[in-house]
Amino acid sequence: MPSPSLFLVPTPIGNLEDITLRAIRTLAEVDLIACEDTRTSGVLLSHYDITTPKTSFHAHNEHRKAIHLVEQMRDGRRIALITDAGMPGISDPGYLLVRSTVEAGLRVEALPGAAAFATALAASGLPTDRFLYEGFLPPRKGRRTRLQQLADMDCTVVLYESPHRIGKLLKELGDACGPNRQLVIAREISKKFEEYLRGSVAELSAHATTRPLKGECVVVLASSRFSGRKALGRTDNSGSDPP
Repeated sequence: MPSPSLFLVPTPIGNLEDITLRAIRTLAEVDLIACEDTRTSGVLLSHYDITTPKTSFHAHNEHRKAIHLVEQMRDGRRIALITDAGMPGISDPGYLLVRSTVEAGLRVEALPGAAAFATALAASGLPTDRFLYEGFLPPRKGRRTRLQQLADMDCTVVLYESPHRIGKLLKELGDACGPNRQLVIAREISKKFEEYLRGSVAELSAHATTRPLKGECVVVLASSRFSGRKALGRTDNSGSDPP
């Protein structure tokens, strides 16, 4: 089997310790690291004394840059792709480069590691035997239609949302699912102020109105068939560093 040319390396979603030994070794050994944001990645790489050269690879240059990176891999260079947090290609740049690498007949290797949606789902307390990962909803066109489709799903649904739009999303979920549908909001996962809010759409909407939520949010929505009932609950790591 040929040696990999492209390594997909998950990076921490909060705590800098959320990275594998294999990921650290790979980032130190490759010839080039393609970063979503070289400044953000620079903090992580500096923390682990990794001095591998960096180049930018993000949503605004990925079409042009993918061609250039594939040419370098054809010349024998090994490249690692990382994003600001989590697994490259999952609601982040990466798909186009992976596809171009495969089409060029080069090998891609994905390392296991942190992913916000899987972490939130596992800790949600909602059924995990079947789930749909939706990622970010469309901001405008088709949003209402997609929300109604998700409301009718008979499996748990996982969404990403920014803190600036979480209030709007909760109102939209109330319209689509009704006020009693259960959900969990996980925010600041793996960071100092990690928090899980559990309750109905109405309860969490009221909570977000009185206390605006900060930090990136993962929303885990119960299926249309889920019959569990849980009053508003909150667990967090406030005041202490994550273990």
